[in-house]
Amino acid sequence: MEIKIATRQCLDQKGQQRRFHYYLTIDQEETPRLFCENYGVRIAEELGDESSLSGVTTSAARIDELMTLLVDNTVGPAGLADVVADWL
Repeated sequence: MEIKIATRQCLDQKGQQRRFHYYLTIDQEETPRLFCENYGVRIAEELGDESSLSGVTTSAARIDELMTLLVDNTVGPAGLADVVADWL
């Protein structure tokens, strides 16, 4: 499942307008004793690249923190993996 969280626009270093769409991804995990949601992120640039990371965390509070960080800092698809690696 996927939920669109936000869209942000910014100017790149060349002064060109860029538009990013941020999505929360949700996978369901089931074990013999437990059923939980595993959250991830997808960032798609309008008419451009996209990048996603699944299984980042099972914590709703932590994924909210990460999504806020990505959206507030207008992180694009190319920077997603580095930002998440630093955040973890």
